[in-house]
Amino acid sequence: MFSIEVVNDTERRDAVHRRLASDNTERSSVLRSLRGTPAEDSVPLQVYATGEDGELAGGLVGYVQYHWLHIDYLWVDARHRGTGLGGRLVADAEETARLRHGCVGSRVETWDFQAPDFYRKQGYRVVATVEDYPPGVTDYTLIKSLTP
Repeated sequence: MFSIEVVNDTERRDAVHRRLASDNTERSSVLRSLRGTPAEDSVPLQVYATGEDGELAGGLVGYVQYHWLHIDYLWVDARHRGTGLGGRLVADAEETARLRHGCVGSRVETWDFQAPDFYRKQGYRVVATVEDYPPGVTDYTLIKSLTP
C-alpha cells in the first residue's frame, strides 16, 4: 500500500533528482564518463546586441552542457527584425559554444508562431513536434550540428 500526495516539497524533489542521477549514472557509460567533468556543468552563454543609441537591440540567452548549446531565448527588437541581427546572434553563440566549450551540437525549442523557419534558415532541422502545446499551438524542437 502506498500513500500518494500531490505536493511541492523541495526536500523530496532533491532526493528524487539525486536518485535519478545516480540511476542514470549507473545505467549509462556515457553519463558516467561525464560525471564530475566540466562538460557536466551547465554554463551560461549569453550574446547581446546594442544599437548606436545604447539600447538593447537583441539578445540570445542559453547555456552549454554535455557538449551542446541549448538556446533558451532569442529576441530581436521589432525595429531590427529582418536585418540579419538574429542570425548573427545565433552564429556568435554557436561559434562561442564550439570554440570555447567544445560543443558538437545546438538545440532550441520554438512555437509555430515564433521562429521555426528562422532556425531552419540557420541550418537547424526539426527533430520533434508537439501539437497543441499549448492548445492551438505547435511546439518544435530543432537541432544543428556544430562540427565541421
